[in-house]
Amino acid sequence: MVSTGTTGDAGRAVTVVLVDDHKMFGQSMARLLGGQPGLSVVALAGDAAGAMEAVRRHRPDVVLMDNRLPDGRGTDVAAQIRTELPDAKVIMLTADDDEVVLLAAVEAGCAGYVTKTSSVEEVQAAILAAHAGEVIMTPAMLGRLLPMVRRQPQETGPKLSERELEVLRLLADGLSNAVISERLFLSTHTVRNHVHAILGKLGAHSKLEAVSIAIRRGVIRYP
Repeated sequence: MVSTGTTGDAGRAVTVVLVDDHKMFGQSMARLLGGQPGLSVVALAGDAAGAMEAVRRHRPDVVLMDNRLPDGRGTDVAAQIRTELPDAKVIMLTADDDEVVLLAAVEAGCAGYVTKTSSVEEVQAAILAAHAGEVIMTPAMLGRLLPMVRRQPQETGPKLSERELEVLRLLADGLSNAVISERLFLSTHTVRNHVHAILGKLGAHSKLEAVSIAIRRGVIRYP
């Protein structure tokens, strides 16, 4: 089932591949999301193999990924997507906020997560935010998860500037570019450039992955 969706004010609709092994839930979610402004559900897959086939074929902006799939784990598929299509943002779609699953999602490079109890409007907002590069996880959840990231000191690669470290620490607090710009008295364009530099230096594909890598390598410490 594919829903063409509608185009938002910014222009082209954000394309979405939805992955869920519960056919009725997946079809209902695809239909509802396809009716939201700015979104276009281009494919619905029910397993890991189907997810990768859909991603390779459609090259979506965002993948909404269930973790429990009949032929694998969504977090493993997310890591594979990140490798093959680094520009795609993956959001985990979970039945609960199991910390083990969410930590695996963070370390797989996911942009964040939404629960299946979320409203369609909340899921829409999460998809659009992920596409814009924001972290889809509350500061409270980040506070629970990031201290669990396994510390693995290693070469940190290119050195981050003091300003980049400052921005990175605020990203670890779950702050958006707009809020960081207010905190640091910088333009959002400048903050965006700093974030881009941070991701490049750390070899990350999302803000959440950058924070996870930085903590693992000891670049920053989470209080």
